[in-house]
Amino acid sequence: MKRIVAAAVIVIILGVVTLKEFRETASATGRARLAFATLTAATDARLGVQSPAFSDGGDIPFENTQYRGNIFPGLSWTAGPAGTRSYVVIMQDPDAIRDRMPILHWTMFNIPAGVTRLEAGVTTPPEGASNGPSLSGTNQPYRGPHTPPGRKHHYHLQIFALDSTLSADAGGSYPALTQAMSAHVLAKGELVGLGSAPAK
Repeated sequence: MKRIVAAAVIVIILGVVTLKEFRETASATGRARLAFATLTAATDARLGVQSPAFSDGGDIPFENTQYRGNIFPGLSWTAGPAGTRSYVVIMQDPDAIRDRMPILHWTMFNIPAGVTRLEAGVTTPPEGASNGPSLSGTNQPYRGPHTPPGRKHHYHLQIFALDSTLSADAGGSYPALTQAMSAHVLAKGELVGLGSAPAK
């Protein structure tokens, strides 16, 4: 009987370790496929990114998640280097993978070079800008976290300063957007917020 119990404990421990390793591997894969990791900037300039709702590495308020309100938290960033003509925002969750890519929550492109702030609660893009693709389709507004029960997920709000504006076709899909951005990124920055499921 003791041997059976001991064997069961070992199986449970191995199962936990295996699940932990699986999650860590999935997260590492997701981080490696973030736009921030795959799009190279032409300069060493780093954009500072902030939100009035949470600090870098802090918890995203439930009001800014799909669990309660789905209100855009607000976002601001430092101006891009000389030659910046537009900005792109890409929000991804590398702790959840779909079609071998981090979950794509929201994108906005062709934000004018003179705009470095999106106010909290905003529902429409600035003049000249467009919402881009997300996991819901094309031309989609902000879609906050809907973290499943369990560990917290990391939500990366990534800002890219481009030396160009993009054609409307760039909003057709994530691959189309990142392909259009490739070779045009002057600088980038990101803000990472943590999301979790509500306590029961």
